[in-house]
Amino acid sequence: MKSWTRADIQAMQQRYRAMFINSLSGFKSANLVGTTDANGNENLCIVSSVFHIGADPALMGMITRPQSVRRDSVANIKATGYYTLNQVNTDIVVAAHQTSARYEADISEFTETGLTAHYEPGFVAPFVAESQLRIGLKLVETKLLEINQTELIIGEIMLVQSKESALEPDGSIDIEQLNSVAISGLDRYHSTQKITRLSYAKPHSQPEELLFDTPDQTSQE
Repeated sequence: MKSWTRADIQAMQQRYRAMFINSLSGFKSANLVGTTDANGNENLCIVSSVFHIGADPALMGMITRPQSVRRDSVANIKATGYYTLNQVNTDIVVAAHQTSARYEADISEFTETGLTAHYEPGFVAPFVAESQLRIGLKLVETKLLEINQTELIIGEIMLVQSKESALEPDGSIDIEQLNSVAISGLDRYHSTQKITRLSYAKPHSQPEELLFDTPDQTSQE
């Protein structure tokens, strides 16, 4: 095993270090963040930093990149209070990746990438029609992380859209049925293969394998 010390990491060339560190956290979810500004200009960008915070209330978090450069999505979320998360699937990987290009604020990434903006009544932020799992969120809190000037965005889930066939009896959504992809590093996209489901872990007993269509009655959040 090769070792890299803090000094070794700090000595790396900037782009090399970014690629190295970003790959360490392994597989991450791939989501497109849909927003509009106060004038209705649409924005769409890919992120790999979305995570679960809590189920009651239903909250999701997202870490943004440092605010040292223009971040249209963050500005739009703060301006309107609403945004969407749209899981990337195998059919839209290339278009999703292209949204990371630095377009001007008044240019719609939907138009540039060929993705379709879908609006729900009463919800100002656009969804991605081609996504198989779409989540509408209302901004509830932001936190600036002083250590590196990134920002934590916390949203409350207001709407979820998915194929009903992907909903398991226990309430979980089988994202593999939706052909969702994962990201590693900054530019690697992966399809996944389910290994197993296991029962809720308890002391002094081994977890049992669950059938994928059987709810785990002992599970908890």
